Amino acid sequence: MYDQKLAKIIDHTLLKPEAIQVQIEKICEEASTYQFASVCINPCWVSLVANKLDNSTIKTCTVIGFPLGATTTAAKISEAKIALNDGATELDLVINVGALKSLQYDLIKEEIQALVQLAHPQAIVKVILETCLLTDSEKIKVCQLCIESKADFVKTSTGFNSGGATIADVTLMRQCVGNKALIKASGGIRDYATAQAMIEAGANRLGTSASVSIIHHS
Repeated sequence: MYDQKLAKIIDHTLLKPEAIQVQIEKICEEASTYQFASVCINPCWVSLVANKLDNSTIKTCTVIGFPLGATTTAAKISEAKIALNDGATELDLVINVGALKSLQYDLIKEEIQALVQLAHPQAIVKVILETCLLTDSEKIKVCQLCIESKADFVKTSTGFNSGGATIADVTLMRQCVGNKALIKASGGIRDYATAQAMIEAGANRLGTSASVSIIHHS
């Protein structure tokens, strides 16, 4: 037996650069078996995953500007267009952290708006804050920009930096967005207790590569 309710809010994730095709195919099979919310992969695998998940309710999730977020808005838009054309139904966008810290709020907002306008209604947009690099005031500011830009989710982390999701960050993000956006916790979620704690703190979706063991409580 496994936790079916929990499975339905997990993005089954494989973003390692060395991931090979058979591994991508395996996580699609696991997602179909356990009915995870989505399969989250790098953009080069979107068409494969969308094809594997065709005729299912499982979403094809990919990342934009990943993992640094430090490319141009034009490059992110181009990447998103290709991903959508390949069949992506969820886009996880990494913000430009340097621009945020340079107080270039208009750039951040315009970038998120551009992705949201491009994606809707075909796909939803989750905005990755990379919380481990931000002060609390910066996290609050990004959450506000996400709400103003009509982003569907705010997301904690890429999982590729100095830290991942924390209870404190999810709690703060929930306080900021209220019911105006959903929250995805990702990075470092490897066991059932942590997953449950993130949900209790306010997370609506979890991103993890340990999905199968988590839902089996192992």
